[in-house]
Amino acid sequence: MKNKTEGHSIKVVGATKNYGTLAALDNFSINVKPGKFTVLLGPSGSGKSTLIRSIAGIEKIDKGSIFLGKSEVNRGPINIAPERRDLAMVFQDYALWPHLTAFENVGYALKRRKIDSIEGAKRIQEMLERVGLGAKGKNYPHELSGGEQQRVALARAVVARPSLLLFDEPLSNLDADLRERLRVEIATLTRESGATALYITHDQSEAFALADEVGVLRSGKLEQFSTPEDIYQNPTSTFVARFTGLGGSFIGVAVGYAKGVATVQIGKDKITARSTVKIVKDTAVEILLRPTASSLKAATTTRTKNSLPGIVLDTAYRGRGYEHLVETEYGQISGIFDLRQWSRGSRCLVEIDQKSCLAFPAIPS
Repeated sequence: MKNKTEGHSIKVVGATKNYGTLAALDNFSINVKPGKFTVLLGPSGSGKSTLIRSIAGIEKIDKGSIFLGKSEVNRGPINIAPERRDLAMVFQDYALWPHLTAFENVGYALKRRKIDSIEGAKRIQEMLERVGLGAKGKNYPHELSGGEQQRVALARAVVARPSLLLFDEPLSNLDADLRERLRVEIATLTRESGATALYITHDQSEAFALADEVGVLRSGKLEQFSTPEDIYQNPTSTFVARFTGLGGSFIGVAVGYAKGVATVQIGKDKITARSTVKIVKDTAVEILLRPTASSLKAATTTRTKNSLPGIVLDTAYRGRGYEHLVETEYGQISGIFDLRQWSRGSRCLVEIDQKSCLAFPAIPS
């Protein structure tokens, strides 16, 4: 892409936003470097939408500050209008003008830019070509599929070359195959543009596939902010571990802890697991298993320390192999992958990889 944009940095300091007694943002702070693709991941009600709308200028925070680059755009009485923040936003529901063609919708983003009409038309057509809609510039939104409408919205966001691109769950209304293809297009086009990107989703796989950095939100707070690899391998809380993919969990008692590895007594068995926090001996511990933590062996295999006998409850074909649901004495484990299909009701031994299971202090119910 020509004329690569210089992305905004984003700095949010102590942002608080209340809706009545509900704190949508609770003293929230984050720093996003220029040109990074950052994804905010969290469940409904975690504050993702409020944050991104506040950065866009659609919402105004009650306390704290928001900086885009060197400009403070929101603090107290300061609230710079959205059109003066050099950003564009892609919404979940496309937000296209129904009375404008695809070409006109994309061109709408250039109205406030001092661009020659010939140059503007050239840029619009190039952008439509870039998203695969070069032949559909004259079509109205109702004449386009959902995926095509979202491509128009993406082209409209990028065509003016803003310093910041905001994405408000743009793929959630699309089917799985189209979602995957458009995800790749969003990642590629955004990185080509040079703009900083802030993208919100509740889908862990989508977040990890897109992001340079991921922020996990919970109840208006930033729970963890790091690379996708670090968040998956070294979650700092049970919430982050659970929200980023579990195959099962067990409750036990810590009988040992050394060098980041906890030994946990579960019934008559002992399991060793990594821990990113200190584990105190003789306290209740929850072991969280990543889907990759477990593998299946024949029931007659000699047991090791990190193995549990089980019965296969269900199996599902996943193209490259099979995923299994296994019942153990201490609970179920899902997503256990094997190239071959284990029959339902068959006995097995579940081998647990210490590196892929995590120990945290148990949270009282």
